[in-house]
Amino acid sequence: MVSFLRSRIHCTWLLLVMATGATFGLRAEGAVGLGAAAATLGIAYAKGRLVILNFMELHHAPLWLRLILEVWLLAVSATILTIYGVSRHP
Repeated sequence: MVSFLRSRIHCTWLLLVMATGATFGLRAEGAVGLGAAAATLGIAYAKGRLVILNFMELHHAPLWLRLILEVWLLAVSATILTIYGVSRHP
């Protein structure tokens, strides 16, 4: 098991599985509202960042390329949260 965790990809995979479980647990308990949505999107953002940096191997990419993808991911997450927040308060 220790050799399994020495690989960056395996550690990333394990974190993604744990984050998926956390998201499922949060929503399965019936958590609703803007706070639950923000927590879910925060976990989704972290998962997206892990995929971008590790599975797409952009941790070795130039800084400008990583920044473009980070800003894009943050903008999409903020837009979804904003739309959700606005739609809940007509």
